[in-house]
Amino acid sequence: MVIVAVPTYGNGGLNETLNPRFGRCDSFTFVTIENNKIEAVKTIPNSANEAFGGAGIQAAKIIGDNSANAIIVNFLGPNAFQSLSSLNLDIFQAPNQELTVKTSIDLFLQNKLTKITNSNVNAHYGMGGGRGMGGGRGAGGGLGAGGGQGRRTGY
Repeated sequence: MVIVAVPTYGNGGLNETLNPRFGRCDSFTFVTIENNKIEAVKTIPNSANEAFGGAGIQAAKIIGDNSANAIIVNFLGPNAFQSLSSLNLDIFQAPNQELTVKTSIDLFLQNKLTKITNSNVNAHYGMGGGRGMGGGRGAGGGLGAGGGQGRRTGY
C-alpha cells in the first residue's frame, strides 16, 4: 500500500487541479493505492497556506501526520524539500502543466514521473513579490491653498 499526497486547489479530490505551490496550496489530496488501484481518497485543508513564514515546513508536517509515502509536486523550495526529505518519502516532479490529481496519479502508476533529489525553486517562492498598487508619491503638491497677497487698506 502507498499513500500519495498531492497539493491541490480548493477542497481537493481526484478531479481537482494540482497546485504548483506546495506550502501555499489550499488543500492536500491523499490517495491510497493498493495493487496499482486507487482504494481511497481523502482531503485535508492546508492550515499552513496563510502562514507568514515557514509554510513549506508546516505543510510537510501535514504530509507526515497523514502517513504519506510519496508526494507529487511542481515547485518545492529548500526548506520544504528538507522537511519532506526528513520524512523518508519519495518526492516526484509533476509535469509543468495543469493536471488533475487523477492524471497525476495515473502518471505515478505508469512510472512516468521523475524523482526530485533537491529543491527546484528558491526559498519564499510562493510568497509573492508584489510592490502594491501605490506609487508612493502622495496626492498633495505642497503649495498650500492661498497664494494671494491680501488687500491693502489705509492709503
